[in-house]
Formats: sequence, structure tokens, C-alpha cells
Amino acid sequence: MNQSNELHESIIFPKGAKADQDHFVGAAWAETLISDAGTFNCMVWNVTFEPGARNNWHRHPGGQILLVTGGRGYYQGEGQPARELHAGDVVKIQPDVKHWHGAAPDSWFTHLAIGTNPLKGGAEWLEPLPDADYRNLK
Repeated sequence: MNQSNELHESIIFPKGAKADQDHFVGAAWAETLISDAGTFNCMVWNVTFEPGARNNWHRHPGGQILLVTGGRGYYQGEGQPARELHAGDVVKIQPDVKHWHGAAPDSWFTHLAIGTNPLKGGAEWLEPLPDADYRNLK
């Protein structure tokens, strides 16, 4: 079975629409699953990255939680080493922590992104992770 078929079989939520290229390197897709922040105090997206794709550095004033559902990828908080992620991993990102996340160079990657306390404000998008830094991940 090839990796594309494995990803397709592991996606349990809709893949969604192609994400805004202003905030990503490579192709990514996002589907909003929960958008009623006033009632639930969270927003939830299913995000899928092609191999090598990742989002720019960014921060969330209310924090974020990632629930990895498929593939292999990375999360890195500013000043910390990158952490390799696999299906079943959970990442709790404290409010205002500058970070990025995305696929490994050789793997699709999908996760649920939970925006916690969204009434504190939306994501602040910053610069892309330099390609050289991404290529040096272990």
C-alpha cells in the first residue's frame, strides 16, 4: 500500500479546502469541525499536510491543543527542539507560545487543531520556518 492510500484510509474527518498559502510552506488542507466559540469556548479544525508542508511560526493568545490522527510530523515551540509526532500524540501549547507544526519530509500528516479560549483572539501568523532549519530536523 502506498503512503497516499494509507493517509486516505487514516483520515476520519473531511480533508477540507486548501489552506491559505500565506501561512504555509507546501500544500495543506483544513476543515472546520467546530466553529461556535461562544458556546463551546473552543474551535476545532482537521488539518492535513502533504509531505514537507508546514505552517509558519505563529502563536495563539488562548492556547492550542493538537491531537495527531495520522502520518508523521513535527511540533516545535520557540527555543525548544522539534518533537516528532505520530498518530495518538497530544500536544498542549500554552497561550502565546510561538510555534510551528507540520509534516515530515517523507510523510503526510494530519491532526485536529483545537483553538482554546478563542475569544482571547485569533492566531498571530509570523515568519516561515527557514528551509535550512526544517532540513536539519532529526
